[in-house]
Amino acid sequence: MAPIAVGDVLPDGTLACFDAEDKLQQVSVHSLAAGKKVIIFGVPGAFTPTCSLKHVPGYIEKAGELKSKGVDEIICISVNDPFVMKAWAKTYPENKDVKFLADGSAKYTHALGLELDLSEKGLGTRSRRFALLVEDLKVKAANVEAAGEFSVSSADDILKAL
Repeated sequence: MAPIAVGDVLPDGTLACFDAEDKLQQVSVHSLAAGKKVIIFGVPGAFTPTCSLKHVPGYIEKAGELKSKGVDEIICISVNDPFVMKAWAKTYPENKDVKFLADGSAKYTHALGLELDLSEKGLGTRSRRFALLVEDLKVKAANVEAAGEFSVSSADDILKAL
């Protein structure tokens, strides 16, 4: 399947997270994005160095600036289970704006055409690193990284597209 691109309609799918009452929830991507301006960024794995030290912190630090430019939701997706995503989110106590959503079996990542086979490294199917700017379910920017790169999907890169 071709990777999602500018002009495409964001596919719907179900992701998992824990709510404020610590209950496991299944969340429709369309329920989060319909009628809104959202950023969806994907990372290869929770607790991995680039994801934890650069990618996620950039969105947390720039959340106010992104929201001032009309962004309603900032969503981080990773092919991890919701328990891992919850634990990872807790490592960012200053975070108020980035939602951490789990794509445990990579179904949504496959729907986006952004899966990455890291089986040879013992990691199985993961997500390519990416950032999407979506307005009312239509992709306005699709910044997808080459394997091992972090040069086009940062919060600063998305700010340039706003």
